[in-house]
Amino acid sequence: MHTLLKLLKDGAFHSGEDLGLALGVSRSAVWKQLQQAQAELGIEIHKVRGRGYRLASPMSLLDDEALRLEHAGLGWTCSVHETIDSTNAEAMRVANSGAELPCLVLAEQQAAGRGRRGRQWISPFGENLYYSLALRMDGGTRRLDGLSLLVGLAVVDTLRELGIHSAGLKWPNDILVGRKKLAGVLLEVTGDPANLCHVVIGIGININMRESSNVDQAWTSLVLELGRLYDRNKVACALSRNLSGYLAGHQEKGFAAYRRDWESKHLWQGLAVALTAGPKITQGVVLGVGNDGALRLEVGGREEHFSGGEVSLRLQGN
Repeated sequence: MHTLLKLLKDGAFHSGEDLGLALGVSRSAVWKQLQQAQAELGIEIHKVRGRGYRLASPMSLLDDEALRLEHAGLGWTCSVHETIDSTNAEAMRVANSGAELPCLVLAEQQAAGRGRRGRQWISPFGENLYYSLALRMDGGTRRLDGLSLLVGLAVVDTLRELGIHSAGLKWPNDILVGRKKLAGVLLEVTGDPANLCHVVIGIGININMRESSNVDQAWTSLVLELGRLYDRNKVACALSRNLSGYLAGHQEKGFAAYRRDWESKHLWQGLAVALTAGPKITQGVVLGVGNDGALRLEVGGREEHFSGGEVSLRLQGN
C-alpha cells in the first residue's frame, strides 16, 4: 500500500492501468488497495472515469533510506514506521530492549499518539511529524533539569528557519503561533531515577494538516501559515540537527546557559496568567524561568516557582 501511495503522492491523476503496471498487479487489485487506504488510513482518494485516481491533495511521505543516512551522520539510528501505536511508546520499547542509542523513531501515523496530561495527539496519516528520540541518561533524572524547555527551543529554531518567524514558546512544552498551537513536546523517563535511566523526547509538529474536527484547542500548521506543502523529511532532518546541538550543549553547560534565550522566545513573558495544579489555581505575572526550568511567577508581590508535570497554564481571562 505504501508503494501505491508513493506513486500517487504528487496529487495528479494516474490511470489504474499505469498503477497496475508499476505495481505488477491487476487494475482490480489497485482499486482494492485504494479502498483499503481509504478505510484504514483515512486518506481521501478521488476516482474519475477516463482519468484514473488521485489523492485529494499532494502528500509528503517519509523516505526511510534517506532518513537513516542523514541520522547516521549524527550518530543516531533511525526507524520509520507506517502505522504505530505511539512513537514515544516504541522509542521506550527500543530503549528498554538494550538497543543502540540514541535511536529516533518516526511514523506516518499514530493510532494512539500521546500528549501532555493524558491527552490524545491527533495523528493523521502522512500529514504531520511524529518524532521520538530515545537517549541514555547517566546520572539520573537530575540531569534532566530544563531539558524539555531546551527541546522547545530546538523546535522553535527549526520552525523559524522554515519561515514561521512568529513561532514562540509557552511554558512548559507548547510551541505557538499567536494563540494557536503548532507543536508540542512530551518527555518520558524510565529506569533508575538516581543512576542510569532512559529518556524519550517526543515531538509533534503540525506540518501539512489542513483540517481536523478532533483537536480540542486552537491549532495551526505550517501549510496553513505559509500556504504550501512541506517536505516532512526536510523538517525532520532540520529538527534533528538543531536538537543534536542543544543536547550537546545541555550535557556540557546545563539549561542555565540557555535560560535568557528561552525567555526571549516565551510568548507569555510578562503576562498575567492562571496556573492550575490539581484543584489549586494560582494567579500571577510571568517573570521567566529558573535555571532548573521552573516557571517564575510574581504572586501577591513575591516570587514563586512552579515545576512542570500535571499543570495547566492559561492567560488570565481566558
